[in-house]
Amino acid sequence: MKYIKSIKILCVGCLSALLCTSCDLDLTPIDYYGSGNFWNTEAQVESYMTGIHVDLRNNQWNMQYLMGEARGGTSKVGTSSLNTSINYDQIKVQRFDSNNTGFSSWAGFYGNIFDCNLLIQEVEKNEALRSDNINYMLGQAYGIRAYYYFHLYRTFGGVPLIDRVKVLDGAVTAEELYTARSTPKQTMDFIKADLAKSLEFFGSNSTIKGDKGYWSKAATQMLAGEVYLWSAKVPLADQTPAASDLSAAEGFFKALESDTRFKLLDSFAEVFNTATKKGNQETIFAIRRVEGESTGNAGEFVYADPNGNFINQVNGRDGNLIKKDTLLLKGNGWQRNEYKEGLWKAFNAQDSRRDHTFLDFYYKDGRLQGTILKKNLGFVNSAGLRIFCGDDPVYRYAEVLLYLAEIENMKGGDPAKYINLVRKRAYASNWDESVNGYKNSDFLTNELTILNERDKEFVNEGKRWFDVCRMKDAPNGKALVFNAAANYDASTSILDYATEAHKVLWPIDKATLNADPMLKQTPGYQEAGQEIAW
Repeated sequence: MKYIKSIKILCVGCLSALLCTSCDLDLTPIDYYGSGNFWNTEAQVESYMTGIHVDLRNNQWNMQYLMGEARGGTSKVGTSSLNTSINYDQIKVQRFDSNNTGFSSWAGFYGNIFDCNLLIQEVEKNEALRSDNINYMLGQAYGIRAYYYFHLYRTFGGVPLIDRVKVLDGAVTAEELYTARSTPKQTMDFIKADLAKSLEFFGSNSTIKGDKGYWSKAATQMLAGEVYLWSAKVPLADQTPAASDLSAAEGFFKALESDTRFKLLDSFAEVFNTATKKGNQETIFAIRRVEGESTGNAGEFVYADPNGNFINQVNGRDGNLIKKDTLLLKGNGWQRNEYKEGLWKAFNAQDSRRDHTFLDFYYKDGRLQGTILKKNLGFVNSAGLRIFCGDDPVYRYAEVLLYLAEIENMKGGDPAKYINLVRKRAYASNWDESVNGYKNSDFLTNELTILNERDKEFVNEGKRWFDVCRMKDAPNGKALVFNAAANYDASTSILDYATEAHKVLWPIDKATLNADPMLKQTPGYQEAGQEIAW
């Protein structure tokens, strides 16, 4: 279903060079409105909200793979198993300093935050426009803004908090637009306040639109659970866990667990069935992809030249040459990313997720050569072309269960119930709880087991880096990013605690720092004479 409509707004101004954004939503067809006559009807606000979702979709690659997964210890570097050059090595090997920052201009998030701010600012002041539907859209705007800021928080720590379009408030000089970084606590408090506003505006309206492709109250509840769980487990400077954070997180996830609209599908593969299962009961919120409108980045994970480096060049599991285009790619792929062999080997052969996630191939002598992603590759269209239009899952029900397992472990309880619910679906007809089931153990064993279950469940869904930064070796211990047991194909931890602890956060590029004299570098990255951020 196509749901992207179009709109172009003549903005009354823009932010400074530091936080600037295009005032255009370059979609077609284009309708023109001046700032004085735009915010007058529900239809106009709905069109603008659609544009906000376009923004969200356009930045999903940054949020999902680059921020959420590439650094997590599951991605290969250098050259792929098919001798293609792999992208993003700097990010994957943690090569960060003030000259190598991974992102510039806050990954463009403030442009999208600007759009949320503009809707909130213009709509909230127009009492004549207010209705249940308008309140619903304000719930969306506050939820999506919190989602952006939570990504910024987990990536950079304390960040500039901008909740208004300053030029609409009369700011006309660069100095009036400069904004310093807030502290981590101020940033976390801001995110929590936005979540509260989102839930307030949604009220009892739990409608989910567009086959789960639009933000909803359920998406805000899921985000709130994530935020409060992060707050409960990850201290940062002046941001320390509050006693109520863990129970608050549990409350949000329990509400989703009991929501009868959501459940685990019987088959893992069906979750990603593009033909029949978009917006399925396991999905809570997803980034919609549609042929002819928007495709995803799955092509970066599949073989690039089937006739040159795959077909008749590598062997299948049976020891025979692979003689056909197994995934029907017809050359529509470029393998610039590949997962480590250790991740594939971590799957039990009876776990259906392995063969629904990866295509494995071998050398002549039977040794594993490498893997190709086959999960969520979209579909083959009527012209016989592979179209990478599988929706990008942001939140699904399996994650609710594994978050509840994590909370249970933090409480000193038994997380096995939740782990086994997810594992049972994965093993399908091979399930035997006495053989494949998990039994409660000590905190670290439980935590690593939950992490490993998430690793298998959420490949290419943007979870792994945030998981190893949030999950711990003890209730008040270090993050698993500093524990070698959480790394693949390596005997060392992803980051060294003694020398690289500051790298859990990313540095800010020099152009962004130079554009605003009030900005300071992320602690640990500053050069001589620079001040730290907080």
